[in-house]
Amino acid sequence: MSDIHFENAKRVFMQNGTDVVAVDSVTFTIKDGEFVAIVGPSGCGKTTLLRIAAGLDFPTSGSVRVGNSIVRGPGPDRATVFQQFALFPWKTVRQNIEFGLKCARRSQEERDAAVRRYVELMGLRGREDAYPHQLSGGMQQRVAIARSYALEPDVLLMDEPFGALDAHTRVLMQEELIKLSRMSPRTVMFITHSVDEAVYLADRVVVMTKRPGRIGEIIDIAELRSSERWSERPIEETMVLDSFVHLRTHVWKLLRETAYTTSH
Repeated sequence: MSDIHFENAKRVFMQNGTDVVAVDSVTFTIKDGEFVAIVGPSGCGKTTLLRIAAGLDFPTSGSVRVGNSIVRGPGPDRATVFQQFALFPWKTVRQNIEFGLKCARRSQEERDAAVRRYVELMGLRGREDAYPHQLSGGMQQRVAIARSYALEPDVLLMDEPFGALDAHTRVLMQEELIKLSRMSPRTVMFITHSVDEAVYLADRVVVMTKRPGRIGEIIDIAELRSSERWSERPIEETMVLDSFVHLRTHVWKLLRETAYTTSH
């Protein structure tokens, strides 16, 4: 099991001698193999929740579990992709992808097989010996995602992974991620400011309130996506479907409401 369960999670930071509640009373579960996107106003604690799930931060009270284990720090069951590509500039595409496997003392044969697989899946064939500075931003993020998937983690934590990309490249990456998530399913927690991106990618969308961040509403999309075969269409066709437009509008209305409503 690789579900992520937040139980009454609260995180308080000290700022200028004053307690600031970033997230409060957060309870929800991302089920095993489910892709969940989290949206909300800036500063509502989306990234804080992801960092707690990654073991890079800790709740002031409450808890988060991955599977049956309380998260007490980073672990090989989880991989994180950030907005910044975070590649080693002195390593090639191949060396970046296999880095974690090398640290885990996987055999050369296993590393080569993983590199071949994810180079193919992420459209990087022919660029294996290129260095990050020789790649576009989109290509660099493909390498970062390939490196995370190559570790075969149970959980993939993605914090605005396409936020630094131009609009066209961002759409292409969304399509690639949909394909990859079908071919190599993982439990995914995906943070984004883009409502379109959240609705297009996720099985469920979690809408958070403004600080202190709480769960405003959780919207189930998986059944509708499956019945209307969203991911089998080009993204530009999916985004003009009545069902897609309706859900996108619903999420936008929720975000507008939370932006002007005081949390208690």
